[in-house]
Amino acid sequence: MPRSRINGNFIDKTFSIVANILLRIIPTTSGEKEAFTYYRDGGMSAQSEGNYAEALQNYYEAMRLEIDPYDRSYILYNIGLIHTRNGEHTKALEYYFRALERNPFLPQALNNMAVICHYRGEQAIRQGDSEIAEAWFDQAAEYWKQAIALTPGNYIEAQNWLKITRRFE
Repeated sequence: MPRSRINGNFIDKTFSIVANILLRIIPTTSGEKEAFTYYRDGGMSAQSEGNYAEALQNYYEAMRLEIDPYDRSYILYNIGLIHTRNGEHTKALEYYFRALERNPFLPQALNNMAVICHYRGEQAIRQGDSEIAEAWFDQAAEYWKQAIALTPGNYIEAQNWLKITRRFE
């Protein structure tokens, strides 16, 4: 039984019902329907339950089937989320970049990239390398500025950090 059918969460069930209805009435190819099923099973169920290996398998299969660049951007973004969660920051950044290549209007990808860069800056400070730390912080600032430009009311903590560190223009 597909994972989306066994999930007991009300919101997940509601999403699955609406998604299944939409898949029946919106003209899509069988490949697009199958890609969405893998995406939904990877994202709505396996990833939310912490089953990251299973989620990645579903996302990779969705990537194999999905042809729309916009939809692929969200798959890539979610793969990046899993790598971030697993502490694989270099891989995560790669997937966020790939997502942004297909959809430059993903402020959440820019925010996550900024968070990773900020974290690496903090690591460099702990290792006593202030020059490297500043480079990471500057990169974080650039990503946060881009994310804030896309969604001005979001990322308040980032906006405050940018102001406090005099990186906000």
